[in-house]
Amino acid sequence: MELMQGQQGVIFDGANVPAARRGHCELSIRNLSVSFDGFKAVDDLSLHIAQDELRVIIGPNGAGKTTLLDMICGKTRPMAGQIFLNDLNLTNLSDFNIVRAGVGRKFQNPSVYEDLSVAENLEISIPRGRGALASLFFRRTKVVKEEIRDMARIVFLDDLLDRRAGHLSHGQKQWLEIGMLLMQAPKLLLLDEPVAGMSPREREQTAELLKVLSVGRSVVVIEHDMDFVRSIAHTVTVLHQGRLLVEGSADEVQADPRVIDVYLGH
Repeated sequence: MELMQGQQGVIFDGANVPAARRGHCELSIRNLSVSFDGFKAVDDLSLHIAQDELRVIIGPNGAGKTTLLDMICGKTRPMAGQIFLNDLNLTNLSDFNIVRAGVGRKFQNPSVYEDLSVAENLEISIPRGRGALASLFFRRTKVVKEEIRDMARIVFLDDLLDRRAGHLSHGQKQWLEIGMLLMQAPKLLLLDEPVAGMSPREREQTAELLKVLSVGRSVVVIEHDMDFVRSIAHTVTVLHQGRLLVEGSADEVQADPRVIDVYLGH
């Protein structure tokens, strides 16, 4: 990946960042609802997220943000409504088949194999085809090694390929998990608080990374840090009590009295 030097430091040109391998991507959420013990976590929610869009979802605790991602990736089943990735209805697919359809999910706490090196974590994330035979005959070819090195460079870990993941900082683990997802070239990337626990410099680097990753795919981010939101978001969606409260630019959302009342003012 080529890097260019700018006034704010190193930025990306994005030339070699892997985009989704399987083409166009749009996410359509249609009248989605789910309840837990009588509490409506998501209530008749509809959203549309286009390809090349970096959408940030914000809102107070209990607004339904993580539940929404859980339904998109198949962890939670909606009680009503539908979820489409392009023309494919994800609503009743298994979580495994949703991943195979091109949805990548990063949870709030990084999930990496701490006893393996950075390179090994990236390697085991490479799709090996379908079935046991494809995995059995997988080989660490020169092309595979180059792909691993390229990805490590993209997520700022190229000097740490041989380091055990358990010895990385929290922010570096966040980057490694993003890299592991990118090895699968998802069409839709779902990220839950990706800069939690990062230093200010790591947040700046992550903001540049996410802006590049939104080219050729859709990216949905849940985040609370409004400075970070302002630095990355194409559109901000505000949820409250499981419903859509308002959508707009970061500046529009921050100035909205409804958002100030239920979220930012507290």
